[in-house]
Amino acid sequence: MSRSQRLLDLIQVLRRHRRPVAGAVLADEVGVSLRTLYRDIETLKAQGAHIDGEAGVGYVLRPGFMLPPLMFSEEEIEALVLGSRWVAERADQPLGAAARNALAKIGAVLPDDLRDRLDASSLLIGPGESIAAGDTELASIRDAIRAECKLQIAYADGKGRPSRRTIWPFALAFFDRVRVVVAWCELRDGYRHFRTDRIATLKSTAKPYPRRRAALLKEWRALEGVAEQ
Repeated sequence: MSRSQRLLDLIQVLRRHRRPVAGAVLADEVGVSLRTLYRDIETLKAQGAHIDGEAGVGYVLRPGFMLPPLMFSEEEIEALVLGSRWVAERADQPLGAAARNALAKIGAVLPDDLRDRLDASSLLIGPGESIAAGDTELASIRDAIRAECKLQIAYADGKGRPSRRTIWPFALAFFDRVRVVVAWCELRDGYRHFRTDRIATLKSTAKPYPRRRAALLKEWRALEGVAEQ
């Protein structure tokens, strides 16, 4: 285990304990000697960790501490790389650019040994079928979801029948070939799913919808049997 990984594990163990925990318990959970644990505690304190306690008494990590260079384990880095590469290749252009930027920022704060693993990651995204159109609307849809505002759309269903809807968008689902807006539809007085490539026009109303996004999402999950991700 690298030293950076060991310090990360120690931070994670401390976060799990809300009350002071004996050094011997911490050492056992991290898998190091008591002497190494004491040395690692002092290292973390020197880097700004608010760890209260002392040898023979116990230790507790005060809330609010984040250690940027040690935020991720090796598997977490691989997950971030794979996810970012998928978004860069399979999402719309603005979101893809954001994914590449995020990965660059992550690389900038990682210690050298973990940064090398990030750069050398062998998890690749293979080519896929062409994604249905609708990229131009996605940024506006995401803005409306974040702001919890209504959208007015001109929509055509699977048989090409047009309609005009006022919707409360609260989620955006990315499938292999299509993107789907999950929303409450005022016209149908219920939850509906709208493929972005079937949205002919879209207009933000800047009018907040009457329920919170989190409440809508929770209710929709329960109705559809969709597990939390």
